Amino acid sequence: MPAEAPTQTVDCDVLVIGSGAAGLSAAVTAAWHGLKVIVVEKEPVIGGATAWSGGWAWVPRNPLAQRAGIQEDIEQPRTYLRNELGEHYDAARVDAFLEACPHMVAFFERHTALQFADGNGISDMHGDTPGAATGGHQVIAAPYDARQVGALLPRLRKTMRETSFMGMPIMAGADLAAFLAMTRSPRALKHVSKRFLSHLYHLARYGRAMHLVNGVALVARLAKSADDLGVQLLESAPAKRLLIEDGQVRGALVGTPNGELSIRAKAVVLAAGGFPNDPVRRQQLFPRDASGRDNLALPPQACSGDGLRLGESAGGQVATGLKSPVAWAPVSKVPHRDGSFGHFPHIIERGKPGIIGVLANGKRFVNEAHGYYDYVSAMVEAVPEDQEACSWLICDHRFQRRYGLGFARPAPLPVGPHVRNGYLKRGASIEQLALACGIDPVALANTVAEFNRHARKGEDPAFGRGSTPFNRKQGDPLYPGPNPCVAPIEHGPFYAVKVQPGCFGTFAGLKTDGHARVLDAAEQPITGLYAAGTDMASVLGGHYPSGGINLGPALTFGYVAARHIAGATDYE
Repeated sequence: MPAEAPTQTVDCDVLVIGSGAAGLSAAVTAAWHGLKVIVVEKEPVIGGATAWSGGWAWVPRNPLAQRAGIQEDIEQPRTYLRNELGEHYDAARVDAFLEACPHMVAFFERHTALQFADGNGISDMHGDTPGAATGGHQVIAAPYDARQVGALLPRLRKTMRETSFMGMPIMAGADLAAFLAMTRSPRALKHVSKRFLSHLYHLARYGRAMHLVNGVALVARLAKSADDLGVQLLESAPAKRLLIEDGQVRGALVGTPNGELSIRAKAVVLAAGGFPNDPVRRQQLFPRDASGRDNLALPPQACSGDGLRLGESAGGQVATGLKSPVAWAPVSKVPHRDGSFGHFPHIIERGKPGIIGVLANGKRFVNEAHGYYDYVSAMVEAVPEDQEACSWLICDHRFQRRYGLGFARPAPLPVGPHVRNGYLKRGASIEQLALACGIDPVALANTVAEFNRHARKGEDPAFGRGSTPFNRKQGDPLYPGPNPCVAPIEHGPFYAVKVQPGCFGTFAGLKTDGHARVLDAAEQPITGLYAAGTDMASVLGGHYPSGGINLGPALTFGYVAARHIAGATDYE
């Protein structure tokens, strides 16, 4: 056997493990402050779970909102979180986040290629909670021309197959609204036609989407910024173990295609994506996941708990006393022609008029227009322990053609293939649909009849759908009825898709302080070790008070960690 290549050694100031939003935020911030930075990524592409995400970040009091005239004192989001999180409210870490996040946005806007678009029309999820805002808390990376990335482009993860159309990512907001309204609005059809023809040209010339939006735009802008600042990006380079000297973390041993590499650093930032694909820890911590594989995780397979294990090897502690260890999302299993299966997150259609979610007993269990986390949390709680945790989204033909149902796109794309491959169930009547799904047919017929009786008047007395600003934002502003979230289900044939518990990522992570330093069993910082993103225990205690609460803290605590490593005191 050939002798193994000797371990090589390199030095840097900061070693970042993971290349999603948190890791790249830390890398860019540290490099801008003059530090030598190396980022190591386990996979052959850069971007982690961020590249497959919607890209929204929850950052109250951000500069884009302020420029739009939305002014609020820090006490408003603080009040909202205090009431939302209850016993899980960690004042020190919440304040660290709320104080830093607007400065984080300003820093990237001023000094890097990361520019943002606002989400000022998006409300916090729970409008009846004191402090909830009706807008101004959301930002998203501005669309990006992939040609600006240059030679980095083939090294970046592409958008998620199931949430794109022929590889074309669609931006939430006006872009998505145009796609949903293109059969009803000439203006929307013109927008969609222009976008699609441009995408076809890009596929022919470049072999991929070049108009980047959502998570892929965020990753591309951060990676370009890192490259501009001299950050060394290493793919196919899993971190095998931390280098620990006298109780202090001083780098990591990393595998590369050319052999092991010992990277010595003054500080290490763990940002490897949490443990959504670690069956052992999932089995230990996830509810209703007896095998460790019962839930449909959306992040890439490589997000498998490496950061948590590395942190524990240095004395770090994983926080498990959270509201939830998992960032729930309702997900359906998508069969592909090659025999593989993908996962589709049901984020958009649940709030539209003319759909309900039911259990196998044929009964509704939640306000479907509430947040995705709320939908799954209610589903898991409502299904008896001895039954499969799942639900069915039920709609009629008019709804499916107008809005789509999961991976089955709206008109003019055909619905037949999704029925034939089993993704959708179809029935000429509600009772036939129920039998095809294994739902109690009498109960479902009664549920739909009762729902329709009130829906014709735009009402939902059972669950109050459409009663909050967040609900109404999920609805259809073009719907002529009195409630943009409620319409009867009455035009057959009828369709259903099976929805299971899934997740965007994990909340249970390493315990940290307000500087993102990993804490040991005595609640003391471990010298040289930081964590951000989902390797860090959720700053919101495992709650989901608004969209973007994964990426907002990820970007912010990557920024906070790097500033602390650099010894920065004043905001730029």
